[in-house]
Amino acid sequence: MSKLLKSALLTTGLLSAPFANANLSVNIGAIHVNPNSSSSSINEAPTLGLGVDSNTQLGITFDYALNNNWVIELVAATPFSHDITGEDGLAGASIGKTKHLPPTLLAQYHFGDASAAFRPFIGAGLNYTIFFDEQAGADLKATLQTNDVEIKLDDSFGLAAQAGFNYSLNEQWGIHAMVSLIDIDTDATVYANGAKALTSTVNIDPVVFMLGAKFKF
Repeated sequence: MSKLLKSALLTTGLLSAPFANANLSVNIGAIHVNPNSSSSSINEAPTLGLGVDSNTQLGITFDYALNNNWVIELVAATPFSHDITGEDGLAGASIGKTKHLPPTLLAQYHFGDASAAFRPFIGAGLNYTIFFDEQAGADLKATLQTNDVEIKLDDSFGLAAQAGFNYSLNEQWGIHAMVSLIDIDTDATVYANGAKALTSTVNIDPVVFMLGAKFKF
């Protein structure tokens, strides 16, 4: 066997070895983000408030088992879309809408034996939420008396806690369920005719639910 072929086989073996021995799985299902129901006041007018509605999207999470009990999970989803509405003195007003992606990385501890069908887990980690495609609502434009209105939401970085379970149906397929609490706070700035008009720290802090199918590679 030539040295080139031996080197190629050795390289392939070294690269594939970690994945051959790894316990990789993917969870796919519905994921629901339910923001904190409390309103966030507008700094320039504390009697006025902002709120964010809930949304459900396709959730995709990836699990990498470090050993029989510890797992690293990356939570992803298709972009969430939220309406921003007025509360308190602005109750019912259309303030705007935004989309966001909230990738979350967690370390999980799975209870019980690795061969058990039902395995509950708890987890903790970090979340980074990216806001984009912000749009001003009709009522906000009317209040500011201009159509030249922009809303900017800063990205958020915060902690996340999680609990859930996996239930194995066979060697490859199972059921995945989890609930997470995520710290998501964003600084919102409203510009009218290019000038800063309103500011607020929006406390989203959602409860996130997911129910889906688990596939083990």
